[in-house]
Amino acid sequence: MAVGEICNREVVIAVKTLSVVDAAQLMRTHHVGDLVVVEEKDGCKHPVGIVTDRDIVVEVVAAGVNPDTLKVGDIMGPDVATVRESEGLFEALRYMRDKGVRRMPVVDREGGLVGILTLDDLLSLLAEEMTELAKLVSRERQREATART
Repeated sequence: MAVGEICNREVVIAVKTLSVVDAAQLMRTHHVGDLVVVEEKDGCKHPVGIVTDRDIVVEVVAAGVNPDTLKVGDIMGPDVATVRESEGLFEALRYMRDKGVRRMPVVDREGGLVGILTLDDLLSLLAEEMTELAKLVSRERQREATART
C-alpha cells in the first residue's frame, strides 16, 4: 500500500513568520498536535519544517521564553523528513524510525505538500490488519470444527 492511500490530506499549515501564540491557537482550533511549515514556490506549498505542540512546550513554555517574541521559524527543526506519496508504507515506517520522527509530510513528485503521515495513522492501520487476522484464525477454527462434526 502506498503512503498516499493512508495519509491525512487535511493538513494544517503555517508559515515561518507565524507567531508561536497563533500557532498554538491554530492547533487548538483544528485539534491537531502539529503544523506543517510551508513555503510557496511556483504556486505550490513545499514543506520546510514541522512545529509540534511538544516543541512549544519544551522550547518555549518550559524554557520560560516569552511566546509573544517567537515565530514558528524560531522553534521548528532545521530539517524536515518528507516521504513521497508513491512510497510504500513499510519503507515510510522504516524512514520514520531512522529519522526518529512521528510525523512526516507527504509530497508529490515535485515536492509539493499533499498530506501528512503520522504514527497514529500507521498504528490504526496495523490495528485493523491485526483484527482481520484474528478474525481469520477464528473463522478457520469454526470451519474446521463444522467439518469434523
